[in-house]
Amino acid sequence: MEQALRRQGFPAVTVPLRRRDWLPTVGGRSVMNIIKVLDATAQQAMRDHNCNQINLVGHSAGGWIARIYIGEENYDIHQSDRQRTIPRSARSHVSSLLTLGTPRVSQERWTRKNLDFVNQTYPGAFYADIDYSCLVGKAIEGAKGGWFTFNSYKMTGGDGFVWGDGIVPISAAHLAGARNLTLPDVFHSPRPRRLWYGSKVVVESWSRWLA
Repeated sequence: MEQALRRQGFPAVTVPLRRRDWLPTVGGRSVMNIIKVLDATAQQAMRDHNCNQINLVGHSAGGWIARIYIGEENYDIHQSDRQRTIPRSARSHVSSLLTLGTPRVSQERWTRKNLDFVNQTYPGAFYADIDYSCLVGKAIEGAKGGWFTFNSYKMTGGDGFVWGDGIVPISAAHLAGARNLTLPDVFHSPRPRRLWYGSKVVVESWSRWLA
């Protein structure tokens, strides 16, 4: 995805997260450590490219984590965060937020604490001066996608008999007030011989919405 954006002239930078960096967030725990790495990457990118605003592209959970990062309220719903604050509000230096296969709701009790905070504190396309785009793939129907896809749709949006990207159902990925787009035949994750959000041709279709 980063390479596809760079080929189009966007100086893209990926937040340098490893799989083990996500382990402390399992079970609906705080995502503060992810936000701190996101902020450090954003600040470095602005210094490197001599600019004062960026576009954020969030894939999957990265999209709703970005909504927390942009926000101005303290993210203190977890006991571990009561004495910590987000490094700074990103509202002033974020021009647009584009999410790819990002769930805005969940039926899982261990993830709802974070998502409820996001939706109650920053409902919909919350900031009028930030351009919001929410994209989701229409790749497979839950009933035909096997046990994993069906249950993923059901645990996210409440219904397994719907269409989505193989992980997130369409109904759970759109955000009120945002530019909501559905991409045909686009899957949630990269696999051989199929399109996903980071495929070159798919990136070319959504990069137009970056400022």
